[in-house]
Amino acid sequence: MQCKDIMAMIEGTYPKSAALGFDNVGLQAGRSEKEVRRIYLALDTTDAVIEEAIAQEADMLITHHPLIFSPLKHITDEDFIGRRLLKLIRSDISYYAMHTNYDVLGMAELSGQILGLTDTEVLDVTMNTQTKEEGIGRVGSLPKEMTLEECCVYVKHKLKLGSVKVFGDMKQPVKRLAVSPGSGKSAIAPAVSKGADVLVTGDIGHHEGLDAAAQGVSVIDAGHYGTEYIFMEDMKRFLEERLPAAKIITAPVVHPFQVL
Repeated sequence: MQCKDIMAMIEGTYPKSAALGFDNVGLQAGRSEKEVRRIYLALDTTDAVIEEAIAQEADMLITHHPLIFSPLKHITDEDFIGRRLLKLIRSDISYYAMHTNYDVLGMAELSGQILGLTDTEVLDVTMNTQTKEEGIGRVGSLPKEMTLEECCVYVKHKLKLGSVKVFGDMKQPVKRLAVSPGSGKSAIAPAVSKGADVLVTGDIGHHEGLDAAAQGVSVIDAGHYGTEYIFMEDMKRFLEERLPAAKIITAPVVHPFQVL
């Protein structure tokens, strides 16, 4: 199957129109008519990911985070983005990114399911379909009321994490949980307005965490990568169901920083 056919299949479920205005999704490098037999999936287009995609003889690389966010004035080997793009093109790998369109139509629901939430609703509505609202994140009920400390252990177990960063009273009871995978500073206000007791997200700074707790929402910062690496296995299942003849390979789960 050609790259353009795979893109059409993906966009039938995750249309580019669902992406937020700042985003840049779709084919970012390579040939749309490339014949694809092997696909490599990763969260980010790092040097290591590109090298492994080449080693695996991938025809197509699909990542969650786009390599190109802003317009480029040149593509040369004088900067790291240019070098990565050149390596992909020289290796004849078609490179495709699906970011906030997947966040809205895939990641939001998936994250709520992984955390076992019930009676869920969209945390931050960004679009309306003919049948329902869609958007970033979910908010719903935990399986049972627990303390914030118990909730931290629960989140670590569900997301398979070694550690989390927490803002709030560890003895405070929590029942209603909001989850916004990725960078969640903008998710604090919706979490407050939707009556969440705790928000699970990533990239929360000192002031944002304190301000959220002051408004009655504790924050479990599980990391940007820690809340979004679930993209890889989910997309692997999606592609394997629709492309039984293709080989789908996922990058290993490797957190980008260490906590000592």
